[in-house]
Amino acid sequence: MRLPQLDHTTLEGDQLALYEDMKAGIHKNFAGFTAIDNKDDLIGPWNPWLSFPQFGGPVWKLVLALGDNPVLPKPIREIGILVTGAHFHSAYELYAHILVAKLRGLSDSKVRTISSGNRPADLTYEEGLAYDFAFALVNGGIVPEILYQEAEQAFGRDGTAEFIYLVGLYCMVSTTLNGFKVPLPEEEDL
Repeated sequence: MRLPQLDHTTLEGDQLALYEDMKAGIHKNFAGFTAIDNKDDLIGPWNPWLSFPQFGGPVWKLVLALGDNPVLPKPIREIGILVTGAHFHSAYELYAHILVAKLRGLSDSKVRTISSGNRPADLTYEEGLAYDFAFALVNGGIVPEILYQEAEQAFGRDGTAEFIYLVGLYCMVSTTLNGFKVPLPEEEDL
């Protein structure tokens, strides 16, 4: 890792407030994978966000905004996240969301195929839309009009916007993890 692991007992002011908010949010919204180590310190993308609270704080607010009352079904959200993680080869993101995607109802086969960068043959119509939309977004350029229109018909205007912002957020998560070379949790933390 390119950043030191922050010891939460040394945090003060804005960092301490952000740590407490993130820790509470992790307990509430991020079950199924290790985000807090055995010393109660935040790992994964939370350590870099906490290291630079002027950037991490606003990103955390976006995480919370996208997690509060989502419109999209959880498996659809996870497909977007897995497509993004696979595109960026983001090890921690894939580690976390492979576990979450399975908890949210995606089959092992679908999760394995998406996380390896491929499109499963057995996606439902909505899952296929999510895969294609996320794939188009992470590969750059404008999403084809037909795909956008089909997504709006399937997910609604708010759901389509949620999906776009969700993929954008996980592009940020992936670049944070990759840029700071954030490792997977140590075995003793699991």
